[in-house]
Amino acid sequence: MGLDRESLKRGFLARSGFGDARREPLAGDASTRAYERLHPPSGPSLIFMDQPPRLESQPCPPDATSAERAALGFNALYRLAAGRIEAFVACAGHIRSLGLSAPEIVAFDAPAGLAVMEDMGDDLYGPLLAAEGADEASLYAAATDALVRLQDAPAPELLAHQGVSWPLLDYDALALATGGELFLEWFPKLEPRITLNSEAVADWRSLWGPIVARGAANARVFCHRDYHAENLIWLPGRASAARVGLIDFQDAVRAHPAWDLSMLLHDARRDISPELEAAVLARYLSARPSEDRDALTTDFHALGALNILRIIGIFARLVVRDGKPRYRAFLPRLWTYLDRCLTGPAPQGLAAWLDLHVRMPLS
Repeated sequence: MGLDRESLKRGFLARSGFGDARREPLAGDASTRAYERLHPPSGPSLIFMDQPPRLESQPCPPDATSAERAALGFNALYRLAAGRIEAFVACAGHIRSLGLSAPEIVAFDAPAGLAVMEDMGDDLYGPLLAAEGADEASLYAAATDALVRLQDAPAPELLAHQGVSWPLLDYDALALATGGELFLEWFPKLEPRITLNSEAVADWRSLWGPIVARGAANARVFCHRDYHAENLIWLPGRASAARVGLIDFQDAVRAHPAWDLSMLLHDARRDISPELEAAVLARYLSARPSEDRDALTTDFHALGALNILRIIGIFARLVVRDGKPRYRAFLPRLWTYLDRCLTGPAPQGLAAWLDLHVRMPLS
């Protein structure tokens, strides 16, 4: 497979006019994608993305029933794009049409899972913010402004760009519940002292039912779905909200406005202070006066708690199933964020459920 895949990649690059480019492997993430930086003999560097389609289960057809989604697998249940290049191209086109910064797609082969795109550089928010003297407030203000522009635009049912299209599906109740139950499935495997019987699971589902329903009913904005410091690139040479480059958006959905705010402010990889959280929420609400301030704040804490527990479940799976122990180090920070949500208008009964069944320190 490796040799065949490499031959496929070389052929694609040659057909696209980059056969003589020097290829520089780049660090990967927790996905099945791989990236390289291309250095052509002339012109700027580019990014080469390799997403083998057969490594993922099927995405969700727009009209699939719950049973059909379950039969197709996790990607369909959770409404992930299954790494499809079409999704990346279509989402990139939508984001760029709003005057925001997403990579320009230079060449792609959707069936093969290959694409060459603009190189927006290495100034990811994460490393920039880790550097001494970083202006955290300004960077997060820009990220907030970009998110406002992304959410203010209509979220179409079908995204189309460069001859391909992709449905923008709702982050519906089944998808939200599926994400949350990653915690139930995987955290006890990371911490075997925890056992969750059928009554505990039933109580969990009852607890989240109203929150999931509210999240699904208010699925109305374009949602990047992974809007955090490792997927934002600082582009100071551009203007206004375009100074924030967006990547890793192929799993976008139509969702509740609070979801991307939670991703930004409950960042597993870096500490977000209560003061920064408050400043971002205030800037966001000031820029979107049509939002009900109290309802948005309530849902930010409630859906944020669900999102945090979902991420804990994903990281537990990465440690237990995928043999990536480094993800355990992120858990204390996530518990701290969860503790912050619990002091706000989080789901009633969540703290008691965690105390009874998990008994983990929440700060």
